[in-house]
Amino acid sequence: MDSVIRNRNAEYRNCSDKIDWSTWNPNMHATLLFLLRGKEVLLIHKKTGLGAGKINAPGGKIEKGETAEQAAIREVREEIRIEVNSPKEMGILHFQFVDSECLALRCTVFCASQFQGNPSETDEAEPFWCSFDEIPYEQMWADDALWLPGMLSGKKFDGEFVFDGELMLWSNLRWR
Repeated sequence: MDSVIRNRNAEYRNCSDKIDWSTWNPNMHATLLFLLRGKEVLLIHKKTGLGAGKINAPGGKIEKGETAEQAAIREVREEIRIEVNSPKEMGILHFQFVDSECLALRCTVFCASQFQGNPSETDEAEPFWCSFDEIPYEQMWADDALWLPGMLSGKKFDGEFVFDGELMLWSNLRWR
């Protein structure tokens, strides 16, 4: 693609530090929802879609007519059969992928400690509880190690990341 990354109405040359994030325009909106139980977090082995094979939190695309919160609650219900109450928005992440798909993803991250049910495996995810100090960051997206520890301690954040496939090329993280 001649080192030019096209994302709707923006053009990025040599990507990484050249993206004007103030005019950047995502072509997908998604969510993640981390369930907390004391000093444990519920993670999933993701089986399908973007990041299949990685460990993450339940989440997925925001459907037309949904808010980010509604989508997060729906995705948790679909992926691990848990009903969530009162998720709290913790961060906004922007991802630009520079591979052939050129995915531009805006992800709203939530956490919640009020929920009903026992996590169940589905075709999309295999859930497991993990203590905060045993999170397998080496099996997760590279950006998670930058913001997840702070989020688990209650900090809110915003970040931008550039990936080539699964390789993180550039990052910018701010705490609110």
